[in-house]
Amino acid sequence: MADTYPRHDVFQAIADPTRREMLKILSENEMSITSISGYFPISRTAVTKHLHVLEDAGLVSEKRIGRETRYLLQPEPLQELKRWLSYYERFWDNKLTALKSFVENKDT
Repeated sequence: MADTYPRHDVFQAIADPTRREMLKILSENEMSITSISGYFPISRTAVTKHLHVLEDAGLVSEKRIGRETRYLLQPEPLQELKRWLSYYERFWDNKLTALKSFVENKDT
């Protein structure tokens, strides 16, 4: 039976700042490994490993054009992250509203 689950989830993939920067770069345009490597002070092999983590999480896909492999951003899996963060955003908004109310009404 084939493994249908990604080896890395979105949270693991974006945990690394280099991979987050790669996603940002790929949000503007599809790029080759050589082009992506130009943005980072790491080896091309390290860039490839980061791209594979992003691909395993479904955040990028690759497309062959002749002998070149280009990487494209696949932002859909980031929706999971957005939903998760929205809960905590509401949580902190509620806490800050309660704190503001407490501070403003402290003297009354």
